[in-house]
Amino acid sequence: MLRPVPHISPAELAAGQRDLVKDLAWASLAGSFSGGVILVAFALALGATPLQIGLLAAIPFIAQAAQLPATLLIERVRQRRRIGVLAVTAARVLILLTAVLPFLTEPSLALQLLIAAQLAIAALNAVGGCAVNSWLHQLIPPRELGSFFSRRLFFGTTLACIGTLAAGTLIDRVPAAASLQPYALVFALAALAGFVSSFYLGRAPEPVMPDAGPEVGLRERFRQPFRDRNFRRLLVFLAAWTIASNLAAPFLTVYLMEQRGYAVATVTSLWVTSQLANALTLYLWGRLSDRFSNKAVLAVALPVHFTCILALVFADAVTDAGWQLGLLYAIHFVMGIATGGIGLATGNLGLKLAPQGQGTAYLAAIGLASAVSGGIAPIAAGALAGAFQAAELSAVVRWATPLSWGEMAVVSFAHWEFLFAISALFGLYVMHALSRIDEGSEVSERQVVQEFALEAWRSLNSLSSVAGALGSLFPFERLTERRKWWRERQPRGAP
Repeated sequence: MLRPVPHISPAELAAGQRDLVKDLAWASLAGSFSGGVILVAFALALGATPLQIGLLAAIPFIAQAAQLPATLLIERVRQRRRIGVLAVTAARVLILLTAVLPFLTEPSLALQLLIAAQLAIAALNAVGGCAVNSWLHQLIPPRELGSFFSRRLFFGTTLACIGTLAAGTLIDRVPAAASLQPYALVFALAALAGFVSSFYLGRAPEPVMPDAGPEVGLRERFRQPFRDRNFRRLLVFLAAWTIASNLAAPFLTVYLMEQRGYAVATVTSLWVTSQLANALTLYLWGRLSDRFSNKAVLAVALPVHFTCILALVFADAVTDAGWQLGLLYAIHFVMGIATGGIGLATGNLGLKLAPQGQGTAYLAAIGLASAVSGGIAPIAAGALAGAFQAAELSAVVRWATPLSWGEMAVVSFAHWEFLFAISALFGLYVMHALSRIDEGSEVSERQVVQEFALEAWRSLNSLSSVAGALGSLFPFERLTERRKWWRERQPRGAP
């Protein structure tokens, strides 16, 4: 049971891909009940400080260091499915045990046990993830990476949205006297969903591991990815992106709940808005990454993401509470579109640039880079948030006449907004690091944007008869065809 098989037929491969889609869907449901907004809300209810919130956000990245011994275990045992299923199932047993924490009478003790449990859960997930990533690197044909992962992430995101909304609504509707008890229920549901995920993960076939060459030590094995110049540039880019994103993302929930005063249900609805936008566009991003390149997708999605992060700083400019919440929904929606492309393209890029037969070491190097950068960024951001707690920076325009005077704040930073501004500024280096990666043929960002719009329009055509009628009256595909024809007709050097 759970052993590799020497041959996988096309039918078995297709069935395995369906099982892997179901695996991530149920795993995402488990994560929505036990992580993200719900985990941060539970920690805040226990009295967590900004530094402790940063530590909770850093733990999944710090635990990636467990991939180092995991690679040796995988190479020796050579049964990635067994290692992956057992590791993630053990993590879900620990999630079930965290359902006891809301009933402890000492909040400080419950918070300490929560942090310890999250560290153990993240370490087990890192070992399982190392095995599963190496397994999928060999199982999924390179030409199908974009479509497979977009389909997998779509269903995962959909179930995560449903779970997060349900958990947020349940927590908000419980009387204040029993405010922590609903967390016990959602953690138990998370564990049950995780066990279903383990079942489907164990059904997917695993091919026999290829021989990676002569047996070498851990140090020599991990030197290979860092000697590869192009892969080394990829590691720098991924580390920079992890730092930039984790300076802001872990504290967005805290910002919305503490600084903006929104309830858990409202915060979860904002998160779901982002994830729905993510799910609705994953298929489009997957087709674009297969047709063009992952680097081209990132060149479009990354600036949009950092623009949304910076837009959070200016949310105060909208004084009406209703319009301000509407602006936050719009920011989350656009950010969800961008993060869908980023998540898909970064994952595909690592799988694409890792040589066949050496996926374990190369993908573990990505985990190591994420562990270092993702472990540092949230903790540093939490410390900065504590320093910025009573600080404010304003740019003021003042005018005066002999009869009157006045002033107006153009922009104002306070507390968590400093982190958003720093994250957006660090995004400039992320774009520079991306430009140094060689993925093959280069595609312009304009072409990716055009194709994204065309793919979205085609999707609308298939969903709406009104959109189909408009498309027949004004076929946007003709615009790009006309431009290509005109460029070919232009003489060389003509404007």
